[in-house]
Amino acid sequence: MSKDLHSDVEKSETPLKPFKIFVGYDPREDVAYEVCRYSLLKRSSIPLEITPIKQCELREQGLYWRERGKLESTEFSFSRFLTPYLADYEGWAMFVDCDFLYIGDIKELRDIVDDKYALMCVQHDYTPKETTKMDGAVQTVYPRKNWSSMVLYNCGHPKNRRLTPEVVNAESGAFLHRFMWLEDEEIGEVPFVWNFLVGHNKVVEGDPATFPKAIHYTLGGPWFEAWKDCEFGDLWLKELEESKKAKEKVV
Repeated sequence: MSKDLHSDVEKSETPLKPFKIFVGYDPREDVAYEVCRYSLLKRSSIPLEITPIKQCELREQGLYWRERGKLESTEFSFSRFLTPYLADYEGWAMFVDCDFLYIGDIKELRDIVDDKYALMCVQHDYTPKETTKMDGAVQTVYPRKNWSSMVLYNCGHPKNRRLTPEVVNAESGAFLHRFMWLEDEEIGEVPFVWNFLVGHNKVVEGDPATFPKAIHYTLGGPWFEAWKDCEFGDLWLKELEESKKAKEKVV
């Protein structure tokens, strides 16, 4: 799979191993992926290895073969659960949807991982009022909604070895999105600011603990015409322009 590798110039004899991040990719949201990637690299103080999870590549490699269901709003609805497998069941790795904008240093999130957990995520209590999202996709409601949109996986944890291509291709959405291969106590919690749901979570003036570090445009972002004026949309559009200019300099 294609990878983007970014690393700080280190003088140390034992440089840090890049933190592996797998980003859900959908051709309809290529620009969202590019901005998410740019925002991660721009603010990270640690080396990162960013890999888009592209369904077409997984199918070519024989890792993904399930048919797309009517309720799957993106191409990575289920392929996201291959993250531990793609990380060779080693160390910690993160999966994140492409519709995120990072405005905090990912090192802060990486530093809170705890090996006693099989995975860690923001444990939202979220029931959307809308019946559609993004470009008209059906909005589904289920327990642990949005927990799987940003997950820190302890890839070497024995329980996560259950997430083989065979299991990911065969198991139900309920089993996967509710983390039913784990016990509740094996799921750690991350502060909500690392998966700040636009239209749901709120910033409390004067309370830094509520200021988002990763903005999640879960209903739809400014790359869709219907959502161009959404909350925090101006921040995403600014990041888009910056990323374009950065790409032009490289060329």
